[in-house]
Amino acid sequence: MAPAFLFAHGSASAGSRAPGAEELMARGLPEGEGELVGRVEALGFDVVRVEWAGSRRRPILRVRIDRPEGAGDGVTVDDCAVVSRGLEPWLDALEVLPEKYVLEVSSPGLDRPLTREGDWERFSGREVAVKGSTLLGGRATYLEGELVGLSEEEGTPVVLLRLAGGDEVRIPRRDISGAHLVFRWK
Repeated sequence: MAPAFLFAHGSASAGSRAPGAEELMARGLPEGEGELVGRVEALGFDVVRVEWAGSRRRPILRVRIDRPEGAGDGVTVDDCAVVSRGLEPWLDALEVLPEKYVLEVSSPGLDRPLTREGDWERFSGREVAVKGSTLLGGRATYLEGELVGLSEEEGTPVVLLRLAGGDEVRIPRRDISGAHLVFRWK
């Protein structure tokens, strides 16, 4: 599953910019998504999530980045600055963005969301939380456990999760509406 990007497309008359974040969030801009991901990857990072926040007067574009698998210990403030500086000229030139917006580039955090298919293998062995709108594995709409990995059954991606008691549940990936790593303070 690709990251959920919330860009917008639309027409802006000469000399004007697109409307507020509300309208931007309501539509999609596939070419902007691919371009943003490509630009971040060219800087040596993965895009975890892109989302709009804020208000019409102060729209905020949030970009969560991570290092590619095996490429270091995590994202630093300097890494965020590199990505921000790398994206700003391109974003400023996009007519679909409001003239004034805030760009926030950050790490995915300790409770990193699992947004891409590769995340299910990359974080195998880690504790995760998954949620769905229906019962997951016939048990609950929210489960925590050790991520065993991702398999395919009859052409359907299935997440394997080992619960605290040792039971393993198989959850069709399409039934999971959200997932993230679980961080426990020691």
